[in-house]
Amino acid sequence: MTEMVIEMRNNKYLVIYEELAQQIQEGKYPAKSILPSENDLTEMYSTSRETIRKALNLLAQNGFIQKIRGKGSMVLDLKKLQFPISGLVSFKELAGKMGQRAETIVDEFSLIQPDAEKMKHLHIDKSEKVWKVYRIRKIEDERIILDKDFLIEKYVPGLTKEICQNSIFAYIEGELGKKISFAKKEFTVEEPTAEDRRLLDMEGFHAIVVVKNYIYFDDATLFQYTESRHRPDKFRFVDFARRMDSQVF
Repeated sequence: MTEMVIEMRNNKYLVIYEELAQQIQEGKYPAKSILPSENDLTEMYSTSRETIRKALNLLAQNGFIQKIRGKGSMVLDLKKLQFPISGLVSFKELAGKMGQRAETIVDEFSLIQPDAEKMKHLHIDKSEKVWKVYRIRKIEDERIILDKDFLIEKYVPGLTKEICQNSIFAYIEGELGKKISFAKKEFTVEEPTAEDRRLLDMEGFHAIVVVKNYIYFDDATLFQYTESRHRPDKFRFVDFARRMDSQVF
């Protein structure tokens, strides 16, 4: 068996995931409907239940479905942009999945000496240089996200304003060849600041969802701190947790 055939078999769950995600987006499986059962999908795609389960787990992680015991996989409402809390996805990847018209505006791009707050967030000292990037995210012509990114320059060399307008993650993984592995996230709801109101379309809104991201490479090196400020009406933050069997000590 060739390596190509092995790779195709190993990645079949991704093909199934993409096809089901597209069908959900196109309305073949509307919100609150139930996907075909695992057994039916196994027959439809001529594959194993393990492969189907991997595809369904990926759909759940990315906010397309919710698994309900005794019922199956229920399709979620995609009218709001859905951020998977436990996942790590770029704005460009998210907008592509949701099929909505998106634009990024780089409001500020500079290489700075970090202040005490940034040194604390990034676990660095004054000797390090940091990229400071403020990006306004537009969905359907509305300015609804302000991303305030701070990246350690020695780990992300050669960054440009054009790269920031496209995708920093794509540059790091595609051009620098580094693997982005995981992030620690903190969620709060706050009053909008004067900066939020200046840069985002916040008229009539009195709260903003703030997500603080500490982002790491696969060797556990912290390279980026991001404060992402979301207008609350356009987003739903989703996560799916499994209750573990209780243990008696």
